[in-house]
Amino acid sequence: SSETFWTTTGMFPQEFIIGFPKCVKISKVAIQCYLVRTLRIERSISKDPVDFEQCVEKDLQHTEGQLQMEEFPLPDSPATYLRFIIKSAFDHFVSVHRVMAEGT
Repeated sequence: SSETFWTTTGMFPQEFIIGFPKCVKISKVAIQCYLVRTLRIERSISKDPVDFEQCVEKDLQHTEGQLQMEEFPLPDSPATYLRFIIKSAFDHFVSVHRVMAEGT
């Protein structure tokens, strides 16, 4: 539900990690967030959430009063974990409302 969300604590960078039950091939990641300026996505194929490597980093457009919706193509990127790092923001606090990963 986009009515629920994760919010930052006010200082940057902030990060969160999403784990999969096993290593999967990811073709695309989409995120709905609010007031995020710079976002980096990293992946790990390790059994534990360590040894991350950068997939993509992007400056997002500021959308006043509405959610930012961004898609990141990651052609057949294997991953056991995805780490999302919010490097900077347009305000003191940001929110993440939805993260979707497509693949096999």
